[in-house]
Amino acid sequence: MDVQKWIDAGYDLLIIYAPKLIAAILIWIIGSWVIKMITKGMKKALDKGDYDISLKKFLLNLIGWLLKIVLIIVVLGTVGIETTSFAAILAAAGLAVGLALQGSLANFAGGVLIMIFKPIKVGDFIEAQGEAGTVKEIEIFTTKLTSPDNKEIIIPNGKLSNDNIVNYSALDMRRVDMVFGVGYDSDIKQTKELLMEQLTSHPLVLKDPAPLVRLTELADSSLNFNVRPWVKTPDYWGVYYDIMESSKNALDAAGIDIPYPHNVQINKEN
Repeated sequence: MDVQKWIDAGYDLLIIYAPKLIAAILIWIIGSWVIKMITKGMKKALDKGDYDISLKKFLLNLIGWLLKIVLIIVVLGTVGIETTSFAAILAAAGLAVGLALQGSLANFAGGVLIMIFKPIKVGDFIEAQGEAGTVKEIEIFTTKLTSPDNKEIIIPNGKLSNDNIVNYSALDMRRVDMVFGVGYDSDIKQTKELLMEQLTSHPLVLKDPAPLVRLTELADSSLNFNVRPWVKTPDYWGVYYDIMESSKNALDAAGIDIPYPHNVQINKEN
C-alpha cells in the first residue's frame, strides 16, 4: 500500500476543494445573515401595514424557505455540485403541485387579496355567494360566517374574492327603507305628517341626513309612501322594528285605513 500516494491524492483534493469549501461556508454564513435581515425588514413592513397575523406568518415563512432553497443551490454550485438538474426537478415538482392544487392555490390567492385589501373584516355583516352572515374568521383558504340563525357558513376565498360582496357594516350610516300603503280615501298630507312624526320622535333617527316621507306609487288598492330615515349602522334593525310598529299603531289611532287583500265569494243560484 503506497501511503505516500494517498497522501499526495488527499493533498491535491484539499488544494482543489478547500477554497471552494471555504467559499461555500462563507456564502452560507453571509447568506443566512442576509436572509435574516430581509425577513426582519419584511416583518417590520407588514407590521406597519396592519396585515392579518396569519397572513404575516405565512408570508414570512414562505419567503424564508424560498430564500433558503436559493441559498442551498448557490452553496452546492460553489462546492462544484451540478445544480441544473436539481433546479429542474424543483421546477417540475412545483408545476406538478401547482396543477394538483389549482383550486387550493386560487383560494390561497383569494385569501391573500382579502387580507391585504381588507374589503371585509371580522365582525362585518356581509352578503356574498348567496349567503349572509357576520364574518367570524378569515383564514388563508376560507372565510367563516355566522348566519343570523346561528349557522356556520364556510366560503372558499377564491370565490369570495372574485365575486360581488355586499358589506352592510363598512359605512357608519345606513338608510332604513320602508313602504306603507294606505287607502285611497286617506288624506295624503295627514298621512305624511303622521309618518314623519314617527321618524322625528325616535331618538336613534339621525337629523342629518334628514328623514324622508314621500308618496311614491298609486298602486292598485293603496297609496304607497316611502319612509326613509337615516341611522347609525348598528341601530338599523332596532329602528326598523320600532318605526314599523309605531307607524302601524299611529295609523290605526288616526283611523287611516291600511288595505289588505279580500276574498269575494259569489254564489250563483240556478
